Formats: sequence, C-alpha cells, structure tokens
Amino acid sequence: MGAGMSHDPGRDVLEDMRGMDHALRDAPDEAFIARMRERFPTEREMDAMLTRKMRRRLLPRRSPVELAEFGGFLDRFLRAHVQGDFEVSELRWMTGGGSKIQLTFLLDWEDPQQQGQRTRTRLVVRMEPQESLSATSRLRESQLIQAFADTLPVPRVYWVDAEGAWFPEPALIYAFASGVTKPTQVEGRVGGVGASFGPMLRAQLGSQFVEHLARIHTLDVQGRDFSAFDVPAVGTTQTALWQLNRARRIWEEDRGEELPLMDVAANWLERHMPELDRVSVLHGDYRSGNFLFDEASSRITAWLDWERGYIGDRHRDLAWITLPLFGNYAEDGKTFLVSGLVPLETFYTEYERLSGLSIDPQRLRYYRILNSYQLVASSLGTAYRVARLGRSHQDVLLTWIEGIVYQLAEEMRGQLLGSS
Repeated sequence: MGAGMSHDPGRDVLEDMRGMDHALRDAPDEAFIARMRERFPTEREMDAMLTRKMRRRLLPRRSPVELAEFGGFLDRFLRAHVQGDFEVSELRWMTGGGSKIQLTFLLDWEDPQQQGQRTRTRLVVRMEPQESLSATSRLRESQLIQAFADTLPVPRVYWVDAEGAWFPEPALIYAFASGVTKPTQVEGRVGGVGASFGPMLRAQLGSQFVEHLARIHTLDVQGRDFSAFDVPAVGTTQTALWQLNRARRIWEEDRGEELPLMDVAANWLERHMPELDRVSVLHGDYRSGNFLFDEASSRITAWLDWERGYIGDRHRDLAWITLPLFGNYAEDGKTFLVSGLVPLETFYTEYERLSGLSIDPQRLRYYRILNSYQLVASSLGTAYRVARLGRSHQDVLLTWIEGIVYQLAEEMRGQLLGSS
C-alpha cells in the first residue's frame, strides 16, 4: 500500500460480497434462491420457472442431445399419448431462434380429431435447452396459442410436456406452419430484427399486423383456460410490479458485473409504476420474425413464439413492438417503420381505431424503459451467464447478443432523461 493511502475495510467487505454473489450465480444454493424469491415476488408460474432455472444450474453440464437419442425420447412420449400404432419419419433439427431447441417430424397415425382417420401430420417439438436465454413456461405458451385458435392464424397444439417428464426439458408439440419470416427476393436485415419487406408487401402485411394485435389485446380472458397465469386487478400496479420484479430478479441472478444505470432505472421504475386501466392478453414478443407469411398471397399464416406472453397492460406490447431495434426506415430515410411494416404514426392510429383502445403516452414511456431494462438484463446478464457456463446450443449467438448491450443501455438512459 502506497504512502498516504488508507485501508478501507468496508470496501473489502463489499468486494468479498460481490465475489460471493458471483460464485453463487454460477452455483446457487437454496439460501440464495430463497433470497431472490423474497426480494422479487412475481407471478406464480414465472416464479416456478426462474426457481427451476436456478436449481437446475447446479446440475452437471449435459452433452448435446443427438438426433437418434431424441428420437428415443419422442418414441416413448408418443407411445404414452397416441392410441393405436404410429410411425415417425423425417425427424430433423430446425434452425433459427435464440432460446429454444426445435425439431420437426412427420407422424403417421390416427388423429382423434379427424374421426380416427389415418393421416400424416407434420409436427414441431419446441423444447428448452439445458438453460435458456428466456426461462419461460411451455404450459403458458400452449394455453395462449389455444386461446387464439379461432381468432388468429396459430398452429394447432397437440401435446405439452410441461415438466420435462418425457423429454430432457419441458417441451411443446404443435403443428408445423408453412410460410417464411422474410421475403426471399428482398435484400435487408435478418428476419425479426427490422426485416425489409418492400413497399407492396409491407402494405399488405402491415394491415394484418395491426389488426391481429388488436384482436390479441381485446380478447376476453373470461371462460378460457389461463390456469398458468395470474390476472392483475384493474386500478392497481400489480402487473407493473410483477414484470419489474421478474426483470430485476433475472438481473440479480445472472449478471456478471455492476452497471449503476440498472440501479437508477430500477429505482425509477419502482417509483413510477402505472395503474392498470384494462386487462389484456399480451403476446410478449410481437414483431416481424415471429410470424410466418405466404409470399404468393401475402397472408400471415401463423403467429409463433408466444413464450413471453402474459396477462397485463397492453402498453408493454406496444412499447416492445415500437422499439427501434425491431424496425427500420422507409426509402425516404426518414419514416420509421414499425417491424419494417407500418409507419409509426399510422401504427398508433390504426391500432386505436381497430381495437377501440387508447394509447397513454406516460404508460408507453414507462414500459419502454422497462423493456430496455429487461433487454439489458437478459443480454448482459442471462446471455453472459448461460454462454459462460456452456449450457445452451446457441453459445455463439448468446455471446453476440452481449454486443448490443451498450446500445440498449444508451437508449434506456435517453428514455430516463425523457429524450427518446
């Protein structure tokens, strides 16, 4: 220690605590898990998913499942769930996505919903990796898809292995949906991150894009199976608190470093929680890349990736959809296109007209900041931790995601200052 420098024992204690927490995030004990649950109470199912994630982090790293091995899991599952004989063929991995493992296969069987007629059905298995960028519930995802079976183009749900009793991890099996996520003849960014559609196609898809969102937000939740969801009370801040606590818990459980801006944002979000004016179903990740469309007819054929959906404030969806990250600019270089499809002001106007619901700028600002907080938490926290521990099939992608952290953090800083 140099002359004139004094020793600060308090700082040593703080550094020791930080080092201890870092180690506990790699290998959490029950005391750490209990502390997180007590500090950040959230929805029952989300609490269960996050608790499961932390407990399973203690398990040894698993080697990637080989296709033949997965075929064995699938065969045992189908023997327990299909009446009569069946045959599985064309089992193969699917590409795309950053958080789930997906496979497709052809099932030759007698479908009970088709009067037991022999049929060949193309299906998709959607399963958690050993640890995901987004710890979510296959049961919730299945309930959301089934709720919109008569309202939106969604795939038919066949089975759910909600607890991973048959597969290595929880899994959902639904119908294969045809279509593409981005035009095959238009140059542009990758699907889902501000894909370019071109003037003619975006005019046709854009109207469907807004109309379908209005249907989601105006669905009556009464009389439907939403048993995996907690429904917040109108006139309270329940939904804002649940979602804030979920994001804060993820940050505290997964982060590998300090970022003071996150403390500033969390404090602001806690002080400014808006009351809920109307209960709505939310998709949670509504954007290009999460719908398929048929190029010949310009019709949306399926809405996918409902894993982040919940019941709460529609403004959370609206703030997510209009993130600059998911859009781009029209040919004039000035008009921002929501998801590369709809001019921002047109999006707001058409949404209000089709849904009959208003957009509150203050609620919108709140959820923009919360969304940015969540994105930083998942990219600088979860993506870092999962890639570091090597517990996903997408380590390279997760490491790449970390690179956008400071763009997101700067956007959040501007939102807090009221400049964006």
